[in-house]
Amino acid sequence: MELDPTRFVTRAPADAAGWVALFDAERLPVLASTAAEIELWRQHEDAADAHALGELIAGDPLMTLALMARVAAVRRARDAEADDLGAPETVTAALVLLGIAPFFRCFGPQPIVDDWLADQPRAREGFEAVLARARRGARFALAFAAHRLDPDAAVIHAAAMLHEVAEMLLWLRAPSLAAAIADWQAAAPGLRSAAAQRAVLGTTLAEIECELLRAWGLPPLLRRITDERHAGDPQVRNVLLAVRAARHSSRGWDDPALPDDLREIGALLQLGDAPVLRLLRDIDCDTVEPWPRDGADQK
Repeated sequence: MELDPTRFVTRAPADAAGWVALFDAERLPVLASTAAEIELWRQHEDAADAHALGELIAGDPLMTLALMARVAAVRRARDAEADDLGAPETVTAALVLLGIAPFFRCFGPQPIVDDWLADQPRAREGFEAVLARARRGARFALAFAAHRLDPDAAVIHAAAMLHEVAEMLLWLRAPSLAAAIADWQAAAPGLRSAAAQRAVLGTTLAEIECELLRAWGLPPLLRRITDERHAGDPQVRNVLLAVRAARHSSRGWDDPALPDDLREIGALLQLGDAPVLRLLRDIDCDTVEPWPRDGADQK
């Protein structure tokens, strides 16, 4: 794959909208495993269905984002006045709306993260750490949603997976700035993440993410669940607490921030601290990603 020598930026744009302008939904690199599996399915397109492809795509935040953005663009192209009503809120529903054959036409051989960051070992390490955290957070969020019998469990899973996407994009597009934030936080553990981000980026990752999901037309339910400004909403708290638990427990189960997380998760799930900790540990031991079924794939 021939790479654009200007793929990395070293100077922050003026605001969140400026950051969004640096990202291109049609040229997002995806995970190598995702790209390879898509090509295998392409050879057997007649056997592919929305559920099979959905299982693959849902584990890759960048491919999920690219698909949802493409479907939003397709809807706008079909009807310039299309509103948010009927916008697909899950990967499977997006594939059903787009169609299997159009999916393969829209998404040819995909650029991959490994190539994009081939000469950036620090950025690759940072990206992989964020990806691992996103996947753990999504597993936690799905388990919390299942416990709460939330009918939007599949959307909550997608929202948790996308919650870290702005940081992933930062490692891909501005690795030196992402590293500067990481180094600053490592040197000053008490420094709030948002303060370090604003000092380096001129905005925060949360603000970039909100602007990105809005600009790329992701459905309102997914945008709301991902938006920390709606933290009082139980679905938003579901995602935020899952993401927070994944972040803190990545440093070990004895992290000093975890007791507060356990109490808040317990309040959400109506469980005590000890059962919550057992739940988190059990989810961590289960290496199989549970696939959140949604109405789009029911036969």
